[in-house]
Amino acid sequence: MSETRIYLDNAATTRISDNVFEAMLPWLKEGYGNASSLYSLGRKSAIALNKARSLCADVLGCESREIFFTSGGTESDNTAVFSAAKAGLSAGKRHIITSAAEHHAILKPLEQLEKEGFRITRLPVHENGIVRPDDLEAALTDETALVTVMTANNEVGTVQPFEELAGICRSRNVVFHTDAVQAFGNLRINVREQNVDMLSLSGHKIHAQKGVGLLYVRDGLPFYPLLSGGAQQGGKRAGTENIAGIVGLAEAMRYAAENVDTKNARLLPLRERLFNEIGRLAGVRINGDRERRLACNANFSFAGHEGENLVLQLDLRGIAVSSGSACASGSLDPSHVLTAMGLTHDEARSSIRVSMSEYTTSEDIDEFIKAIRTLIN
Repeated sequence: MSETRIYLDNAATTRISDNVFEAMLPWLKEGYGNASSLYSLGRKSAIALNKARSLCADVLGCESREIFFTSGGTESDNTAVFSAAKAGLSAGKRHIITSAAEHHAILKPLEQLEKEGFRITRLPVHENGIVRPDDLEAALTDETALVTVMTANNEVGTVQPFEELAGICRSRNVVFHTDAVQAFGNLRINVREQNVDMLSLSGHKIHAQKGVGLLYVRDGLPFYPLLSGGAQQGGKRAGTENIAGIVGLAEAMRYAAENVDTKNARLLPLRERLFNEIGRLAGVRINGDRERRLACNANFSFAGHEGENLVLQLDLRGIAVSSGSACASGSLDPSHVLTAMGLTHDEARSSIRVSMSEYTTSEDIDEFIKAIRTLIN
């Protein structure tokens, strides 16, 4: 097996950037105090925590008190779903709407709630992977407690009309949550302007470290914590805060938001080169909407090939890509995202995902194209 030279699986995770590492380092070594402690070492950690929260809030366009930190996207998604469900239950509402192509961090909690008596509507994403606002309008009822639709898909990169969906929910007084784990840093996000009630983020998708994320919860929403114990973060999330991780997340968010346009301007031509060069190969299908998608994402199906085999063959050549979602790797089942878009099981299992970052070069893409041509031909 060759050492990885070309990393094209940034939707799975990203390398820690130098600026994030430098921001974290003091809080890994000297600044190790517990932010709940009264002595100076603890107070310094509390100051760093508050500064990081303010920075994250500024980036998202909200108030500091509306932000709390979690262990990552899965915890944020679970918290949003279960909190909104409890709030709905107290108001006699047992209906939740989502899409058929959500991350499992949304779908699995909803399966649990379904067993507990909630009615779950899974909106179709059609052949381009996109939810249609008319479908949401038709699905809403007086008993709807929550609508949760991701901002951009983790497998095929399609960008949902989440602003329009959020506006529909706001007009009907229904809570709208969006999983922006893949979208943040690739799209401009402002929760106030976009009528978002709750939003999930994860650090390791934007060149911060694994194990830290956040959840935005709009002021005034009933909120029920997922974790109980201490009174940290205003009682919204118990547990001693990961100061180094939180500081790193804030720095990663600052940098990503400031450079999103520059990043997209550089990656969009690389994505189009992938589409143009690989899309012309025999038996190749481009998955997801060709235009309404993240600049960093390309997803292909290769008729007559197994996606996992292509991943392994590329790995032997020092190139890292994925087949489907990294969270589901090891499963023999085809991608639920691709089958929701109408692909057959064989088509879904023949897919690979290429996801780029600001560190991806034109030479990386050239080598990938050359390698995949050799394997397919």
